[in-house]
Amino acid sequence: MLKNPKKADLNKDGKLSGYEKKRGMAIEKSMAKMMKGGMVKDERSKFMGGGIAYAGGGKAMKREMRAGGGPGLYANIAAKKARIKAGSGEKMRKAGSKGAPSKDNFTRAAQTAKKV
Repeated sequence: MLKNPKKADLNKDGKLSGYEKKRGMAIEKSMAKMMKGGMVKDERSKFMGGGIAYAGGGKAMKREMRAGGGPGLYANIAAKKARIKAGSGEKMRKAGSKGAPSKDNFTRAAQTAKKV
């Protein structure tokens, strides 16, 4: 049972749908775990905006922003590898498959890569 059903009522109609109940219970469970001092592990390790790729377990990896505004190809690959290592269940795409970076993408990324 929810401790605070008013907070779980997203559309403020006074009735809780099944989705609102489940969501509210999940949030309360996570909050209780955090209040106890335990770290809440991001099981899915999904990308969360703000230029940070969450690698699970409360660890975050800062992503470099490229000149075009978003993170570059190599930053995206490093972030995905970190999520996979953390147990996200994702897989790297095979070379040549739909959605995988092409040779042209790597050539373009190499032109703008910073020398370390």
